[in-house]
Amino acid sequence: MFSNQQLTNEMPGLEKFARRLTRNKQDADDLTQFTLLRAMEKKHLFRKNTDLFKWTSKMMYNLFVSDYRRRVKYQTRYDPESFLENESVDAPQEAQVDLGHVGDAMEEMTDEHREILVMICVQGMRYHEVACQLGIPVGTVRSRLSRARDQLKQRLTEESAPS
Repeated sequence: MFSNQQLTNEMPGLEKFARRLTRNKQDADDLTQFTLLRAMEKKHLFRKNTDLFKWTSKMMYNLFVSDYRRRVKYQTRYDPESFLENESVDAPQEAQVDLGHVGDAMEEMTDEHREILVMICVQGMRYHEVACQLGIPVGTVRSRLSRARDQLKQRLTEESAPS
């Protein structure tokens, strides 16, 4: 067995080892505390002529690995954010039908208007980028985009109007 004073004398070395394992002061303090508590609980298992630091540092390492495995297994698998990011939901049927109407309406547009809509609204390009790529002034890009949006809106309104 060992005395509490002997365990206290090993604390600086254990704290340093915990900081190397966790790379975080708060987690290192928690790990050191858990290790000291576990060492006091398992005091009866300590054998004479055993190095106390080696015995407690092995205990600390095992606590660290067990906690790491638990976090990897449960926090990543059951963490709501990562779970929600990995889930995919198909669009409702109405949205798919609406998207089909938009596609049909865009097919009826002129090539220059459709191209501007796709580059700005779908690809997210800036007016300046579109102007450089098409070799036209930024003002022309803006006016074509405005006319294209108006045409698309008009065609979609005509499609949804009851016959």
